[in-house]
Amino acid sequence: MDPRPQRPVQAGRAGSIMRPIDPRLLRHAPSARRYLAGSAGIAVLQTIVTVAFSWLLADAVTAVVDGRPAASGIGWLVLVVLARGVLLWASEAWGQRAAARTGAELRQALISAIGRRGPEWLSQRNRAALAITAGHGLDALDPYFARYIPQLLLTAIATPVIVAVMWWADWPSGLTAALTLPLVPLFLILIGIATRTVQRKQLAVLQQLAARFADTVQGLTTLRIFGRERRAAERMRDTAEQYRAETMRVLRFSFLSGFALELLSSLAVAIIAVAVGFRLLAGDMPLGVGLFVLLLAPEAFLPLRQVGVQFHAASEGVAATDDVFDVLGEPDGDRGSEASSGSGASGVGVSVSRSVSRSADGSGGSVRDSGQGPGIGASAGVLVVDGLRVRDLPPVSFEATPGSVTLVEGPSGAGKSSLLAALRGAVSFGGAATYAGHDVRTLAAADWLAWSGQHPGLLQGTIAENVALGASVPDEARVRTALRAAGAASLAPETPLGVQGEGLSGGQAQRVAVARALYRLGEGARVLALDEPSSALDAATEAELWSAVRAAADDGVVVLLVSHRRTAREIADQIVGLGVSA
Repeated sequence: MDPRPQRPVQAGRAGSIMRPIDPRLLRHAPSARRYLAGSAGIAVLQTIVTVAFSWLLADAVTAVVDGRPAASGIGWLVLVVLARGVLLWASEAWGQRAAARTGAELRQALISAIGRRGPEWLSQRNRAALAITAGHGLDALDPYFARYIPQLLLTAIATPVIVAVMWWADWPSGLTAALTLPLVPLFLILIGIATRTVQRKQLAVLQQLAARFADTVQGLTTLRIFGRERRAAERMRDTAEQYRAETMRVLRFSFLSGFALELLSSLAVAIIAVAVGFRLLAGDMPLGVGLFVLLLAPEAFLPLRQVGVQFHAASEGVAATDDVFDVLGEPDGDRGSEASSGSGASGVGVSVSRSVSRSADGSGGSVRDSGQGPGIGASAGVLVVDGLRVRDLPPVSFEATPGSVTLVEGPSGAGKSSLLAALRGAVSFGGAATYAGHDVRTLAAADWLAWSGQHPGLLQGTIAENVALGASVPDEARVRTALRAAGAASLAPETPLGVQGEGLSGGQAQRVAVARALYRLGEGARVLALDEPSSALDAATEAELWSAVRAAADDGVVVLLVSHRRTAREIADQIVGLGVSA
């Protein structure tokens, strides 16, 4: 289980009101703009068809009553009904397409933002909650685009037009509709605020459940050893029950909203119908006008009622987009903002030694430099670390050239792994670190660095897929060469692994991780960084590994080696001692 504190992904702000169309959506998802324009066009056509349908139907009924021929009117009526069905299908299909495109764009924007902020930012977040947001949450955008947005646009366009037509045909009916219609959005807003709050709580509980599940699975071995697996299962069961309760609350609010909207709409339409009925009986209104108004009255209230229904179906997706926008709205920050007080000098607690001779067997003595830190050079392929400081650790300075092995030594907690983490962008640092004259903070680690950490970090899949991680098509020959160089020639590349590399021993997993770093050297990386690569290896396998590391350096690679093994000194060209007085 990860001991580092993680910031939760905020499931929106519980007190905020859902805006009809979030402007951030238009900014981060360009497809949404084209979709809104298309949906507005469809809504205009639907409004025209609705008015035409009511007029033609009223005229057809009046013609039958008056004994007039209605054949031509019925033909137009059939065409209008077909057009209405086609427009409904077009609205749904257009919305589904927009949901797919917009969801993909938001996922890409989210992944790009996480990539820009780097591993340090990600390590402080709830990664399981982010996965829920990017997966299940954005999938819930489908009803938002396919139903809610079309209904919202139809309401904005059709409702005022239909009320205006009703007023033109019969102003008392239009006045009644204009006075009763505002009650529907008023109740919609009040119920919507409450629904929004419980929907956010539901998503927050789902994210908590996902995070707890991931944390429990990852630490299951530890939990079982200490006899805490039942307690963890009970906590997961409690969270699942909380999620069930929040889901039922959302459903109750949805049913309440639907009931309220239907009741208000039905009462308003009934008032208009009763008034029209009395006026028809009194002979104060022509039959055609009365039928026309009665057919239009439900159509004036229907879009508003449907907006309320679709609001609940879309609220989960909207809550997820709020989480995405929260991430996208965070400043990227300056990874080098933690300035170091030391710059240019070696710094207290850092010792740099260089091998001045090497015997035929690779061993050799070493003498300490004068204590002056190396100056920053701009030689091609040279890695220069000048006053690099992570948090409150002592600053580090050294220069590593192609073809050399730089061994980093020091007691536990001296900052050896932190040094490599800084170079690969996992933590912020002060001072300077350049590769080939470029600040490493401006470079993508995958373009220049091949790294293997203390934890193998293997994934579910074959050994070959783990070794060639990042390559579109694994090169089988190179995979076997990398495995052989890492002392894992006995492992078949096609061997399938379980979650987190299940199926291999600790030493085998470590060798596969080293092979992955060696494979990266053929992908363009020219700096090999290994963090305690032999901690789980026996002496014979360790000797094979040191031979492979030395061979990589002799091929022109810059090698950074963190190791507590004394045998690592035999292949080192210089030794950087952390936690040692200079």
